[in-house]
Amino acid sequence: MSYISRLDLSEHVRKQACGLLQARLSDALDLEAQAKQAHWNVKGPHFLQLHELFDRLHGEIEDFVDMLAERITTLGHVADGRIATTAANSTLYGYPLEASGGEAHLKALSASLGAFGKAARDAIDQASLAGDADTADLFTQISRETDKQLWFLEAHLQAH
Repeated sequence: MSYISRLDLSEHVRKQACGLLQARLSDALDLEAQAKQAHWNVKGPHFLQLHELFDRLHGEIEDFVDMLAERITTLGHVADGRIATTAANSTLYGYPLEASGGEAHLKALSASLGAFGKAARDAIDQASLAGDADTADLFTQISRETDKQLWFLEAHLQAH
């Protein structure tokens, strides 16, 4: 614990919530980097549209990162956003370096975003069981926005 707060949650509840938050923070930081990887490297006939879509996705994920990290510090703990921590703890799929065309990037990001959304939904229940309704609500907000972003990506993969 980094400081004493007057927040009326026990240290046990805070510690459980921070464990959930830190796990998703590591995933969100990985996902943020994956979105930039796609943004920088996409090629093909829909380049500009996908280039901009991936950049907007990155911005949404950056918001998730801030919300997760700030909730950790609000609960009196230290948010660990170090690259080594992220690399060691992310549960997302490894991003394929060879991805080039729009479809390859869409599939890779969709897989990671879907996994991130599932983990966020699981964390809703876990945070509720731990007794932290506010952290559960944060995960609900992230889950809802993740689902929308996944829809944006998957719409590009639908057959005409």
